[in-house]
Amino acid sequence: MAVLLPSRLQRSGRCLRAGRADGTAHTSRAGDPGGHRLPPACLPRPGLGDPRRERRFRRADTVDPRAGRGGRPGRGGRGDVVPDDVVFPGTPRPAYAGRSAPAGALPAGHRRIRRHRRSHFMTDRRRDRSQARHDVHDPGGVRLQKVLAGAGFGSRRACEELISAGRVSVDGVQVRELGIRVDPQRAVIHVNGLRVQLDDAVVTLALHKPAGVYSSMADEQGRPDLSQFVADRTERLFHVGRLDAETTGLILLTNDGELAHRLTHPSYEVPKTYVAEIEGRVARGLGRELKDGIELDDGPVQVDEFTVLETTPQASVVEVVLHEGRNHIVRRLLAQVGHPVTRLSRTAIGPIRLGHLKVGRTRVIEGRELGRLMSSVGL
Repeated sequence: MAVLLPSRLQRSGRCLRAGRADGTAHTSRAGDPGGHRLPPACLPRPGLGDPRRERRFRRADTVDPRAGRGGRPGRGGRGDVVPDDVVFPGTPRPAYAGRSAPAGALPAGHRRIRRHRRSHFMTDRRRDRSQARHDVHDPGGVRLQKVLAGAGFGSRRACEELISAGRVSVDGVQVRELGIRVDPQRAVIHVNGLRVQLDDAVVTLALHKPAGVYSSMADEQGRPDLSQFVADRTERLFHVGRLDAETTGLILLTNDGELAHRLTHPSYEVPKTYVAEIEGRVARGLGRELKDGIELDDGPVQVDEFTVLETTPQASVVEVVLHEGRNHIVRRLLAQVGHPVTRLSRTAIGPIRLGHLKVGRTRVIEGRELGRLMSSVGL
């Protein structure tokens, strides 16, 4: 076996060439089984700036132990130990068809193909969106800007500007075309992310419940209930949540079953705000204690917010926000920390506030206010 050692190298000009054991230079191609395609070691090889070409040359420089056996064929039976996928300067680049891909990174051509495929994918997505936009159009419906104007979102011109700005969606699809028509009874429309209630048969009311009234639409014992405040309405309404008889404030009445279910279900965590008059001065650090949670007979409870509005040595006024719905939860909570409640009123349910609504009066929740309420529970 011919082994090339540093001591057997001869200098020819400025380049090192392999020599025989007796010191003479090779005259045949036995020392260059590639047919003089390998450049001298001292010359720079083109393309080495590319890591893929560098890997190919590194593989080509590997010496085959059978290369010096009198020109006997090496691997493949061709007398050439250079791998098929090696490309030398000045030789045509072999086609990749029918050959296994070299190890390492993919050729640049494959990357271009991949980007081309991605662009087709994005084109398909844009086509799907375009089809979806046309799917929301109902030829027999009402123009979208007219529907929005009737729902209280301004003049038709103002509603057209909302549509053109992309602030309106129909059935989950953003629309910008002014010619879109929709069915007000079936379409689900959102403006700025807020649901638009188009069904006139669905109604939601806010009631300021007075003290001494029970949270029921028909009390079995004949006690004062909520039905007396909506006796003039023809809808079959039911109350959302409860207030004990002595607690005043906001209570919602609706015939939208899904809205009522979500407002009362614990998983939606709708916050309720209460203002309570309590005995004694509030100690520093009470709010932190209530936010960390305290233990009651039926389990732990935490408040979302606690604010002291007024305080004197004899009494205080505090605001409590929590999403718990257990019976008498606010009264029991404050009594547990040494401040019995003397007066309690609920001032808000989610985004709906009691405001200046007089005791015993109702008002219709509609437009943007209703949209905020529905959006707060994912409708």
